[in-house]
Amino acid sequence: MADVKIVCAPDSFKESMSAAQAARALARGIRRVLPDAECPEIPMADGGEGFAESLADALGLAPVEVPVLDAYGGRATARFAMAGGTAVMECAQAVGLGMIPPERRRIREATSFGVGQMILAALDGGARDLLVGVGGSATNDGGAGMLRALGARLLDADGRELDGSPSSLARLAAVDTAALDPRLNGVAVRVACDVDNPLLGARGASAVYGPQKGATPEDIGFLDAALARLAAVCGHDAGLALAAGAGAGGGLGYAFCAFLGGELRSGADLVAEAVGLADAVRDADFVFTGEGAVDRQTLMGKALSGVARAARSAGVPIVAFAGRLGEGAEALYDHGFAGLVPIVAGVTTLEEALASGPTALADACERATRLLVAGRARRGERR
Repeated sequence: MADVKIVCAPDSFKESMSAAQAARALARGIRRVLPDAECPEIPMADGGEGFAESLADALGLAPVEVPVLDAYGGRATARFAMAGGTAVMECAQAVGLGMIPPERRRIREATSFGVGQMILAALDGGARDLLVGVGGSATNDGGAGMLRALGARLLDADGRELDGSPSSLARLAAVDTAALDPRLNGVAVRVACDVDNPLLGARGASAVYGPQKGATPEDIGFLDAALARLAAVCGHDAGLALAAGAGAGGGLGYAFCAFLGGELRSGADLVAEAVGLADAVRDADFVFTGEGAVDRQTLMGKALSGVARAARSAGVPIVAFAGRLGEGAEALYDHGFAGLVPIVAGVTTLEEALASGPTALADACERATRLLVAGRARRGERR
């Protein structure tokens, strides 16, 4: 197979390797079989973990660190990227689920205040264009905490100020935005959503993503009611709460759109545009991609859905590598995926699998490449 080009465009494998590390591992596996292959490494993201890193590299932005409060009020350091009035950030840097051990997750108390602190830091640096990834948050407050950090006041029926947590939203009577930071006026806000869920209902933020953030079945009804109260008190068009992506980040998508004039976009598509994925795959033989878990949610705005759209448009087959193939993964075969490859080759513990991720991915990629080479060679013989 001479002059072979295989684009390596994976998402991160959470708790195992970044998207950039995964891209390197894919290229390493390919070159064990095809030493002269062209293997562009294009780390992908979808609005969650790795979003800022992927765009910062593509746009040449400089890193910025700022002290923030995490989802439960603990001190943390958030990182975003900025240059020339453009700031790229991901909410998970401030209030990420991965920052909170499972035993500490009390979803009714979590707030997105730290996200607002990041935005203030960007405004201090002269930002006029915000690209915000909202995935991976530990919160389900509809962005109420973020709004408080930006100057809004959330009030109960007696005029007492609330902290923006879901517990407090049950008593919400008014949202006073008069003191929102005036620098937000005229700032363009693009919101990268990693999912297409609405704010409320059976497919809403609480029902679908609440459990992974520590919500019990009892919590889910409470959380959905709290978000419904926020939407009702704010008095925005009811359709906004039902918009695709409004439920991203525990409702941060809704708050950005309703209060900051944000434009909800597919994070996967935003990253794909910034890194020039369409141009890279146009003359490729294959696209290799992957993420930690491939399942029915993969096509619901995740990074691999953006890779699939670019590859399908170019007529290029896709092979996806996964730490785990979950329920509904087979649906990807109807969306341009030629193969789904689990990277764990034998019985192992979760801890061992996460620690050996780059090695396992390179090995799995080597095996898949050998099969592709053998198939093409056999087809050539028949001709």
